[in-house]
Amino acid sequence: MPQNRPSGDGPQHHPGGDGPQHHPGGEGPQNHPGGDGPQNHPSGDGPQKGSGGDGPQRGVRPLRADALRNRQRLLDTAVGAFSRQGPEVTLDAIARDAGVGIGTLYRHFPTREALVEAAYRSELAKLCDAAGELLARLPAAEATRAWMDHFIDYLATKRGMADALRLVIAAGTNPYAQSRDLLVAALTRLLAAGVADGTIRPDVDPGDVLAGLSGMSLAAQGPEQRELAGRLLDLLMAGLRRPPAG
Repeated sequence: MPQNRPSGDGPQHHPGGDGPQHHPGGEGPQNHPGGDGPQNHPSGDGPQKGSGGDGPQRGVRPLRADALRNRQRLLDTAVGAFSRQGPEVTLDAIARDAGVGIGTLYRHFPTREALVEAAYRSELAKLCDAAGELLARLPAAEATRAWMDHFIDYLATKRGMADALRLVIAAGTNPYAQSRDLLVAALTRLLAAGVADGTIRPDVDPGDVLAGLSGMSLAAQGPEQRELAGRLLDLLMAGLRRPPAG
């Protein structure tokens, strides 16, 4: 059944993937384009996480390892599918490309909107987790610069999923509710490590860096402008570095 969309639903700019938006009230029944309406699903893949994919619900057993793998394959496949084909891609196609059955998809994500939101939040989590992973193997300044490249990739994915994410917003949920806080926390960790080792200025505001990264991503959006994006990131990084003593 086709998805009903409110008019005037054009793309919105969200600096850093974070700005709160106005959301139509109500969480009534949702439509599922592509003939993917909700079904009754027997248990088998373990309990579901919340629709945003932010962790197990209170009192719910963690997912088994194989169920976690299935879930992540679905999320990774969904990101690519919604980015390339938009919100109308069928859930059957996503399940097939992920190598699982449609029942497995619905056990993890009972609605199309739940899958879209969880896919977006998965990409955000990967970006935020990358801060610690990069610091574990690179000096702080190099880790910060590498994280900036990840951030540009994240925003490109978010732009690709924009139409699908509007379905989530129309259903009354803000998928960006915690995005800015999580991104600022990741940047704070990176910058603090650089301040500690003397490579990054101590007067840098992580929120300012996030705003700068968001602006640069707008100036160099397409894949063909990735070289420009790299030069802009190098300029930002140069401004963050602490001048040599003396």
